[in-house]
Amino acid sequence: MRKVGYELFEVIHRRDELSAVVFEGRLKAARDAVWSAGMSDVPTTRHAENMAQRFRQHGAAFFTFVTTPGVEPTNNLAEPAIRFVVIDRHLTQGTRSETRRRWSERIWTTIATCAGQGRSVYGYMKECVGNWFAGLPSPSLLPSEATA
Repeated sequence: MRKVGYELFEVIHRRDELSAVVFEGRLKAARDAVWSAGMSDVPTTRHAENMAQRFRQHGAAFFTFVTTPGVEPTNNLAEPAIRFVVIDRHLTQGTRSETRRRWSERIWTTIATCAGQGRSVYGYMKECVGNWFAGLPSPSLLPSEATA
């Protein structure tokens, strides 16, 4: 496994030296070699067997960051976005009813989305309430072209 891992990163580091077609072919071959090695000749340890099982179930997803420009190899951007939700759930011990779970999901999604777009949560919620009383649809949480 160690050797095929080095070969994968060697291909990645040589990207600028290779034509796009050659690079894609070598990248696919190196990725497939790592994928195959991750599922065969696995040591009989619990951790190795767990990793092999993950490769069997989600193998292609492990390589998305390698083959898709703009996709980061970590979830470092997602963790801060949900950290306050995890802290709130830890402090409050979560909710006990389906209605409250739905409310929590929706309000935390609204807060995280507004924060990620640099929008005012208060302003968005005020617009939602105003629209409800006026019989209008809720404003969209999708980013506008001006903020995208």
